[in-house]
Amino acid sequence: QVQLVESGGGLVQPGGSLRLSCTSSGTILKTSGVVWYHQSPGNERESVASISSLGVVKYAESAKGRFTISRENDGNMVVLTMNNLRPEDTGVYTCFAIGPGTGWRDYWGQGTQVTVSS
Repeated sequence: QVQLVESGGGLVQPGGSLRLSCTSSGTILKTSGVVWYHQSPGNERESVASISSLGVVKYAESAKGRFTISRENDGNMVVLTMNNLRPEDTGVYTCFAIGPGTGWRDYWGQGTQVTVSS
């Protein structure tokens, strides 16, 4: 059962930008903390950016200065804006949510593929 839905992945050249979106039904995301994870082939999944229900944001060192996580649509959508993309940013990006909106259960999306290549 798909709980979260990501969109916006694709193929982009190094230095380019992409905007990933994470949505769900109702107001689940509005009252939950959300994390964007990145997994490249052969590597562990790692957190790249997170936003709490109160709007506190955190970034992985590799994402600082290039990625921005934000809420849109009255908080019901979480967007990861990625600029100055590098080949090492290639991989599957998955959003995760937990909080009052999810009943404190883990909610996952199915992931969206990002490929950075010339």
